Amino acid sequence: MLFNSYEFIFVFLPITLLGFFCAARFSNHRASLAWLVTASLVFYGWWNPSYLILLLGSIIFNYLIGTVFSYGATRKAFQKFVLVTGISFNLLLIGYYKYANFFIANFNEVAGSSFYLENIALPLGISFFTFQQITYLIDAYKGEAKGYSFLHYCLFVTFFPQLIAGPIVHHGEVLPQFANRKTYKLDYENLAVGFTIFFLGLFKKVVFADSIAVFATPVFNAAEQGNTLTLLEAWGGVLAYTLQIYFDFSGYSDMAVGLARLFGIRLPINFNSPYKAVSITDFWRRWHITLSNFLRDYLYIPLGGNRKGEFRRYLNLLITMLLGGLWHGAGWTFVIWGGLHGFYLMINHAWHRMCRRFLLQDGSRSTLWAAGLARALTFVSVTIAWVFFRAETLDGATNLLQAMFGQNGIVLPQVFKGLFAGIADRYDFIEIGGKDLPVFGSSIGFVFILVLLGIAFALPNTMQIVSQYQPTLESDDEKIPLTSKRKLSLQFNLLNAFILSCVIIICLLSMQTVQKSEFLYFDF
Repeated sequence: MLFNSYEFIFVFLPITLLGFFCAARFSNHRASLAWLVTASLVFYGWWNPSYLILLLGSIIFNYLIGTVFSYGATRKAFQKFVLVTGISFNLLLIGYYKYANFFIANFNEVAGSSFYLENIALPLGISFFTFQQITYLIDAYKGEAKGYSFLHYCLFVTFFPQLIAGPIVHHGEVLPQFANRKTYKLDYENLAVGFTIFFLGLFKKVVFADSIAVFATPVFNAAEQGNTLTLLEAWGGVLAYTLQIYFDFSGYSDMAVGLARLFGIRLPINFNSPYKAVSITDFWRRWHITLSNFLRDYLYIPLGGNRKGEFRRYLNLLITMLLGGLWHGAGWTFVIWGGLHGFYLMINHAWHRMCRRFLLQDGSRSTLWAAGLARALTFVSVTIAWVFFRAETLDGATNLLQAMFGQNGIVLPQVFKGLFAGIADRYDFIEIGGKDLPVFGSSIGFVFILVLLGIAFALPNTMQIVSQYQPTLESDDEKIPLTSKRKLSLQFNLLNAFILSCVIIICLLSMQTVQKSEFLYFDF
């Protein structure tokens, strides 16, 4: 079931909300939790009921493993064996469903064999609920996880706002909130804030992300087919995808936060204007924040982090990002995308180290021009890496990058003839074409790109707009400072109610044509 569907907005969500608060009012809190778990399972099973067995099996297995640490054996060696067994099971589970075909195909390529495995459909959200449970097992082994009831544990894993595409939540962040009596009392501020965030996120998805996608898809398809692209078409398609994934993931993250807030729950922030980042390190503090934290705490630091010298630090960064890329998808394009970001991070840390050593400062941007240059360089680096993230094959990515860097020459649309005719006559690699970007489409697409870039770079994000209502966990408040643009800071009044009503109407009308458009991170 999609968040951007009529059955979710007008059927599933109202029934789930009504049942949750009615159970708390006329029965008890356990009944509310049981109702919410049941609704979450229905939400997940709506896609493919057979995968409910996989989800429930994973929950039962990991819960039983966790009880060993809470109530079971006291011998540390045995507990360590149980931990390794539990983590191995989870990794094998995700490895089979997500990477089996990838590994077999590569083995056949190297060994010249012909092993065959039926094409395995990827269960939705398996990467998210598996990683979430791995963190629970590690914390339980360390004695940092309480002995939760099975019902509470089920809710921790299945809570539908974040079940499919995150954020990856920590048990200590969500379950204590469900233990708070205030959570079960209907709060009209929670409803107002929650619905506001939800529909702002929905607007990003169905109006911005899905609309700009029509300019990205033809360009990437053409690159996969080996067609010759012009420089403008290549950059136009890649920038369109750069904005599509931005507003798609930003929209989902907002909607997850808004839905959770309807139930009185604050999720951790997972998206914080990443294209405003002034370095790759800053980018990963803003993009998919909970995944970045997971990779740091459960992979980079256990590998040694920065505690074993500079060489090991860079190696650990590269390994972490390579595995982070592979987490996103079973393909060499994802591995290269992760490797690129690992390489970027190595350069970033080397630059700061050089600045501290030779310039006696940390290399931070102290002027407006320097900050603008750093932001532009970071954005271009991220945009180039997105080519591998989106491309289906290495050949497709290579074709697109060649066009982006001018290997096919610079072909300008006829509309630029008066402006660049003299330059085109002087340089052979520049020509004025007779058609207006046949693959990318109308030049209007570039206007749309510029508008969305302006929104991404200049305007406050949703969490900043509603920051006075503490939309996410209090521990994350420092990450979403109040916007200085007070006119864009949300106040509940008649004007904003009218604006939000218009947003809702536009969303509902737009869903008539994009109702079946899934969120991009559902594939990961």
